[in-house]
Amino acid sequence: MFSDKISIVIPVYNSEDCLLALNSAVEDAMQVFGDYELILVNDKSTDESWKIIKQICSLNKKATGINLRKNFGQDSALLAGLRQSSGAWVVIMDDDLQHSPQDIAELYTTCKEGFDVCYARFTGKQQRIWKNLGSWLNGKLSEKLLNKPQDIYLSPFKIVKKEVVDEVVKFPGPFPYIDATILGITSNLTQTEIMHYPRFKGKGNYDLLKSALVFVKHATNYSIYPLRVVSVVGFCSALLSFFLGVFYFVQYFTSSNRVEGWITLVILLLFFGGMILMSLGLIGEYVGRSFLSINGKAQYIVEETVQIK
Repeated sequence: MFSDKISIVIPVYNSEDCLLALNSAVEDAMQVFGDYELILVNDKSTDESWKIIKQICSLNKKATGINLRKNFGQDSALLAGLRQSSGAWVVIMDDDLQHSPQDIAELYTTCKEGFDVCYARFTGKQQRIWKNLGSWLNGKLSEKLLNKPQDIYLSPFKIVKKEVVDEVVKFPGPFPYIDATILGITSNLTQTEIMHYPRFKGKGNYDLLKSALVFVKHATNYSIYPLRVVSVVGFCSALLSFFLGVFYFVQYFTSSNRVEGWITLVILLLFFGGMILMSLGLIGEYVGRSFLSINGKAQYIVEETVQIK
């Protein structure tokens, strides 16, 4: 039996069909640990998830339910749960049983070898192809934006040392991204191969558009790399327009087949107009986030907490 206390933090959104089975799986898996706590954070689900969480708290004395006043997003819900945690190690996982609580022992054992964080690397993902492609793209971009190690997969299923969690919860901004904060705190990371299971019931809450918007939010909140990319693209566009100008100027005096040029003019106006608007939009995203941070936009607001001892 493992002696350390384990905190399990799970953000919940519209998963009423999974929660009772999830609680049973956690109770069964945590028998090998001396002590544990289960923290379920309801991110203002539109189904009966909060009602079931309260039922779980009445059945499992080690469970705590946190109900947020509105939907703040997965990472804000995680932050609320992390601040409630008290274990020597904190497990973060999803609510749909695609992450098996039975694998917590494997994550714990691997991390105890001297690491601060252990991520689950899934041997085969039970999800749509576009999500696998998105995960791959997210990983590649994270290497540039967040200085993620190339050999580490930023899995939503992980175990984190309490000392790292204590630093993560100090994040003051209104747009938290837990993995980016972890990468900014420690480089002592590892991973272990874990099975990825089919969703217990229902369907996922993230479609392609939502996933893309979440990534943009994270990218603009933790890195200025996109601004640098826009600067380079702007410089290259200006350089291209200069050479095009020289080319058309020479052609005007050397060629007898002169094109009126309105098509070229329209194409250039559309291209550079689009670049300007995109650049302004990106800059506006940064300015808007700074404005919201300065004005103290809430990370989350707790409406109710249930903890039956």
